[in-house]
Amino acid sequence: MASSSAAAPSRRSVFDAAYIRSEFSAAGISAHFIPIIWKYVLQNPRCGDLDGIPSLPANAYALLRQKFRPTTSTLTAAADSKDRTTTKLLIRLQNGESVEAVVMRYDTRLGKYDGKPRPGGVRATLCVSSQVGCKMGCRFCATGTMGFKSNLSSGEIVEQLVHASRYSQIRNVVFMGMGEPMNNYNALVEAIGVFTGSPFQLSPKRITVSTVGIIHAINKFKDDLPNVNLAVSLHAPDQDIRCQIMPAARAFPLERLMNALQSYQNERDQAIFIEYIMLDEVNDQEEHAHQLGKLLEMFKAVVNLIPFNPIGSSSNFKTSSDQNVKKFQKVLRCTYGIRTTVRQQMGQDIAGACGQLVVSLPDERSAGGATLLSDIEDLRI
Repeated sequence: MASSSAAAPSRRSVFDAAYIRSEFSAAGISAHFIPIIWKYVLQNPRCGDLDGIPSLPANAYALLRQKFRPTTSTLTAAADSKDRTTTKLLIRLQNGESVEAVVMRYDTRLGKYDGKPRPGGVRATLCVSSQVGCKMGCRFCATGTMGFKSNLSSGEIVEQLVHASRYSQIRNVVFMGMGEPMNNYNALVEAIGVFTGSPFQLSPKRITVSTVGIIHAINKFKDDLPNVNLAVSLHAPDQDIRCQIMPAARAFPLERLMNALQSYQNERDQAIFIEYIMLDEVNDQEEHAHQLGKLLEMFKAVVNLIPFNPIGSSSNFKTSSDQNVKKFQKVLRCTYGIRTTVRQQMGQDIAGACGQLVVSLPDERSAGGATLLSDIEDLRI
């Protein structure tokens, strides 16, 4: 027998920007109050309600109580890596699912550029998730083993930054966590709009969105998110190898993808980050480096070589040797003049490194400080 009373609708996050703007507009409340609400929640992350926000119209308080919550997600655990450069956050969503976000800390002064010490100082990058699980099924990625469960709302994406701000002052955001951001496009665009406005005020140039190569979304990206960096998870220099390790690549043939990237660059004149995971005897030989160099030689690109992070004893892949990584890098740099970096491995001991996010945390949990590494994500291009 059906219940005689319908379940009360869930209240939404105040960070669901389009929804709160729509509700405020319908109630005749000015949208300029919304950043004030966001700032209050950011400064009071444990606030249970919104009644303490000063100077709102009376009907705004009533609307907030009825339809909104300060945050709809909960930070349930945090784990620091042994070197304290990385903190992995486990975040529980309103629907009961969980996602992970990772804070990575760098000191740019420890690196060099053109042989000279780099300016700057201590910086933190937040790696955010856009989905629970992922449809792409990349064979080297732990998230891909989960399958796809759900998209995050724009508010749930923004709340990862709210939670992370308790641990570090975040300067850069990379959409390289769980999920394919371009498959949750509207929420992605809306969340970045919040990131770049008050009170977060992140520069679009310090936000990077990574994609396996969703061509129709790349075509929109250049207009919808100007100055935001694009990173492409290429991982192979030809279509056959891409399909072997990235089944979704069958839907996005390499030739069409490169044409879309050429169009993107023609209109934006902005460097593209190329992510390339190094898999032993799969895509890490010198011949592959030459293939990749020829593929990219007409592009303004930065290649980031990523040592493979094991995702359990059942993994079919092995990490490339340091020697092969250095040879690969040398070919791209010296033969083709392509700027090529090797991603430093951070957070492997807490499964917080690239490709390891699959909603799991070790027992070691801390909110402590951190020592620092030289910067990798904050590339000036």
